[in-house]
Amino acid sequence: MDKVNELKEKGNKALNAEKFDEAVAAYTEAIALDGKNHVLYSNRSAAYAKAGKFAEALEDAEQTIKLNPTWAKGYSRKGAAAAGLGDYMKAFEAYNEGLKHDPQNAVLLQGRQEITAAVLQHMQGMNTPMDVDPPSSNTSSTSTSSKPAEPSKPAEKPKPAEPNPDEMTEEERKKYFAKKEKEAGNAAYKKKEFDVALKHYNAALELDPTDITFYNNIAAVYFERKEYEECIKTCEKGIEIGRENRADFKLIGKAFARIGNSYRKLEDYHKAKTYYEKAMSEHRTPEVKTSLSEVESKIKDMERKAYIDPAKAEEEKEKGNELFKKGDYSTAIKHYSEAIRRNPDDPKLYSNRAACYTKLAAFDLGLKDCETCIKLDDKFIKAYIRKGKILQGMQKTSKASSAYQKALELDPNNAEALEGYRTCALNLQRNPQEVLKNAMNDPEVQQILKDPAMRLILEQMQNDPNAVKEHLQNPAIADKIMKLMESGIIQIH
Repeated sequence: MDKVNELKEKGNKALNAEKFDEAVAAYTEAIALDGKNHVLYSNRSAAYAKAGKFAEALEDAEQTIKLNPTWAKGYSRKGAAAAGLGDYMKAFEAYNEGLKHDPQNAVLLQGRQEITAAVLQHMQGMNTPMDVDPPSSNTSSTSTSSKPAEPSKPAEKPKPAEPNPDEMTEEERKKYFAKKEKEAGNAAYKKKEFDVALKHYNAALELDPTDITFYNNIAAVYFERKEYEECIKTCEKGIEIGRENRADFKLIGKAFARIGNSYRKLEDYHKAKTYYEKAMSEHRTPEVKTSLSEVESKIKDMERKAYIDPAKAEEEKEKGNELFKKGDYSTAIKHYSEAIRRNPDDPKLYSNRAACYTKLAAFDLGLKDCETCIKLDDKFIKAYIRKGKILQGMQKTSKASSAYQKALELDPNNAEALEGYRTCALNLQRNPQEVLKNAMNDPEVQQILKDPAMRLILEQMQNDPNAVKEHLQNPAIADKIMKLMESGIIQIH
């Protein structure tokens, strides 16, 4: 699943950067690994739609709905794809179906409103003018022809007539040609002909300087050319113009997100975080949410590294040691914890804090610190001894014995390790009747002894002592055998 999430995030980043083909490729690879993940199909549908591949977008949207019929976003994806194909009825039905599952969904409500307006406009364009005579009938009484009328062919869907600029007002004409320049720019952008794209987008902006879309497109070109400062300036200007002209909040959010992306590329993560948050306040998208989380994680890691100071860690450790000697274990833990934050790679600090947890009988926390200590330095004898003492306190004698044994492997003459190991050995040889009584009250032991496979293994071990080594190679069986040893049910010599 980690690989699936990695590919999904890769797709999200590409989609956010308007690299639609890359996004589709990433989502497709993720779907190959997790074909039942409805979110992956939804994201790929969005990428296809933004790339103008509405047929593919519709297919993915329908798969999304098939996998999760109650998820509203699947229906909004289907509506957008169907609208892109000009199938207004299917789009309208998709939005309506989605609203049955989420009646207050803003995207679905807006989609239905937009598709309704588009249908009305289309119908008005097809109305027959009142001053046009109806076509003459083939069955007129004045007709002398007895030839039967040919069956009428299905009416083809009329193509919308290209607007005539000569019939437009000056303002309409400018917007019309601005749109044409933008379309030419988009075509060049997809071919990665960024200089050509920029020329067309700037021409569109000169014709219509009130449209934030042109600023966003210009900024996209700067971003692709790694001119991040120019990208930021263009987006800021676009946001200003967009606010003045009441632009769609999604377009403003997109501009904020692109500023965030630029600051991220410039490694100014705090500013990137600020602009991602602004983008989220305008329009929440999974892509921006993911980027925000990644930047916050980066900031947190940077702050952690900036906080490291071995000298101050040593000061805090000494304060902890003094308090430990006085028996003030709770306060000592606070100083050891601060020392760890100042120098997280020093194993001794975890060992010292584990000693405090042991004194306070917080065995789980102490054991965790011992494990961290050993991970940082697997030759640190004191960590194994501390671990052994904690496991003894937790009544896990067999595991405690193993910890002491590890310490003795590093130093066969260590007095503490020898004493701990001997104590564990004596505990494992206590009164057999008492052992059996205590063990049978342990639900985990009961479960192991009820397992037919384990009973067979135990019988085999009794008849063939050499079988023990073979069974201990299996981690699951080894854990169960260790539990039985710890409880005193069995002994291995």
